[in-house]
Amino acid sequence: MRFADSVEFSLASLGKRKLRTFLTTFGVTIGIGAFVSMISFGSGMQKNVTESFKSLELFNSIMVFPDSPAGPGRDPDEPRSRPPREKGRPGAVLDDNALAEISGLDGVETAYPDINFPALIRLGDREEFRLIQVVPSKIVQSWMFRPAAGKPFATDDEDSVIISRSFLRGFDIRDPARALGRKLEISSLFLDFGRLKAPDGGGRLDFRGLPLSFEKYELTITGVSQGTEFGGPNPVQSAVVMPPGAARKIKRLPFSSIWDVFRMTQGRPGYSAVNVRLVSPKSVDAVKSRIREMGFSTFALADQFEQLKAGFLYLDMILAAVGMIAIFVAALGIINTMVMSILERYREIGIMKAVGASDRDIRNVFFLESGVVGFLGGLFGFALGWAVSRGINQIVNYFLAKQGVPFVQYFSFPWWIFAGSLLFSVTVSLVSGIYPAHRAAGVDPVIALRHD
Repeated sequence: MRFADSVEFSLASLGKRKLRTFLTTFGVTIGIGAFVSMISFGSGMQKNVTESFKSLELFNSIMVFPDSPAGPGRDPDEPRSRPPREKGRPGAVLDDNALAEISGLDGVETAYPDINFPALIRLGDREEFRLIQVVPSKIVQSWMFRPAAGKPFATDDEDSVIISRSFLRGFDIRDPARALGRKLEISSLFLDFGRLKAPDGGGRLDFRGLPLSFEKYELTITGVSQGTEFGGPNPVQSAVVMPPGAARKIKRLPFSSIWDVFRMTQGRPGYSAVNVRLVSPKSVDAVKSRIREMGFSTFALADQFEQLKAGFLYLDMILAAVGMIAIFVAALGIINTMVMSILERYREIGIMKAVGASDRDIRNVFFLESGVVGFLGGLFGFALGWAVSRGINQIVNYFLAKQGVPFVQYFSFPWWIFAGSLLFSVTVSLVSGIYPAHRAAGVDPVIALRHD
């Protein structure tokens, strides 16, 4: 029997049993649809993270910390037994001199200190405690600000701030444009030793007389960031950002955490961290090595991205395993349909053998029937998975939009998902058709011709 004849015979047999063929194909469609939705969700999450890294240029960013064996921010890949530091720097301080030295390294585009301080922020008649981040204007303009409204501050000396959209939601402001030009009142805490009371007769300090005072400042809102927080490799993500010039006018505490106190060396505090932006991701390893020689710890998100990719691989495996349950049920449906087809066509198989069809020809007919069911199920399954995923994505974004969250594509459909789902569907169907095809090929033509 020619291959073309086998194909024609298989399609004719499926066409005679339209309802059964439809139900079996629909079972495969449901299984592949679930499988495609699961895989596309994992692919979409990985794509979003990767694009965020690229858009924020996190692949060419490094965080620098004072060397602290137990402090936060230490590079997890950094060995505990570190080579000797550069001679003459036994107690390296992350100060302005170190900042200038880091900025002059080959491959470094810019470096700036990571400065955050707590403040009570008032907008209108509501107020919240927040961390304010101090960032140079050129950094904000070049890669940090994703505008929802307005624009970033133009110079480092402006008495202005940019805020995130999530910050506005806390004040029940849905339209970012309404915040532009409004005054943001900042109350900062600073040391005021004039308020320190002497111990009483028992040698106890009156804690109501702690040397702390508040001072209020007003700054103008010039821009609102689109994201829920400002992007960047900083350990603290702040919803309020101001330029260095405005920050210098504000009296504030010289530290933002207890770690800053521990990091004070040689009688003067250094920066708790420094952000380094590189010209190219290729410079990450070389710059990290030079900074460590200076006596500082480093952290690069480019190193952590490989771990994220491994995590996404595990996620894809879990999602694929869930989708495989539906595929397994569909495979049982194909086996059941093919076996029932053999019983119904018992006499027909006998006639085919009587006129010269070989066992191989019979196997090919049933294999082709299984393959056609798998092909159609894979084709329609991908379409179903795409449609359901798009629907879910629209519904989720509809509700998140009410909270001010920007639209996000949670599902991704690269070409390999389509090709893989189609190939996988056909493969599963062919495997499911092995037993029915083998059983059909083993039919005795004499007994089959006598079968009523």
